[in-house]
Amino acid sequence: MTSPISSIRNLGPAAEESFARAGIHSAEALRALGADAGYAALLAAGEPPHFIGYYVLVMGLQGRPWNDCKGAEKDALRLRFDALKAAHKRGGGIAGIEAILDEIGVVDPTAKRRSRRRRE
Repeated sequence: MTSPISSIRNLGPAAEESFARAGIHSAEALRALGADAGYAALLAAGEPPHFIGYYVLVMGLQGRPWNDCKGAEKDALRLRFDALKAAHKRGGGIAGIEAILDEIGVVDPTAKRRSRRRRE
């Protein structure tokens, strides 16, 4: 029997849905992959990169509160996150204006675009 992703500390239903879209359906599978491979799978599935989401995952897999990451440990995680993001970008990632807007947190590149209708 498998445990839901939401059984991992700090991870709730939204994380569970995101990991399901990435093909990871259980806490056991995520633990076996580890934080970096699990997060890389999220990026490959179209989730936008977000540092807080990454370190929440790392802390959760260690059984620690999400806000327990501080100082040098947080700095080291930032380097790992940046490396994951760079690897994703080298592998295709998102490009153009969407990449720039995503970088500053303005748009979700995976969201469907709405067509604009002229009002007359």
